[in-house]
Amino acid sequence: MDRIQKLLEFLKQSEGDSFLQHALALEYVKIGKDTEALHLFNNVIQNDPGYVGSYYQLGKLLEKMGQIEKALEIYNAGMDEAKKAGDKHSYNELMGAKDEIEPI
Repeated sequence: MDRIQKLLEFLKQSEGDSFLQHALALEYVKIGKDTEALHLFNNVIQNDPGYVGSYYQLGKLLEKMGQIEKALEIYNAGMDEAKKAGDKHSYNELMGAKDEIEPI
């Protein structure tokens, strides 16, 4: 059984699990199923806003899809959540990603 099938099986047992949804979204990105990944990342941050890693990955996916303004919004939201959690590492990663695409 491949990773995607395993993750789908696990999600049947733990439908709202943010880690599993995030992991499945990453697998979808790897195989070019961007729409499915987009849906999962959005679901994670909507239902579990403190799951900071999904903001970075969602922002990168939006960049790939040419949605730069939306990516900037996601990076900003992720930075807010990282700040609330005291997660300086994630904050700095999100700031770096934002700085790479933000117009001067």
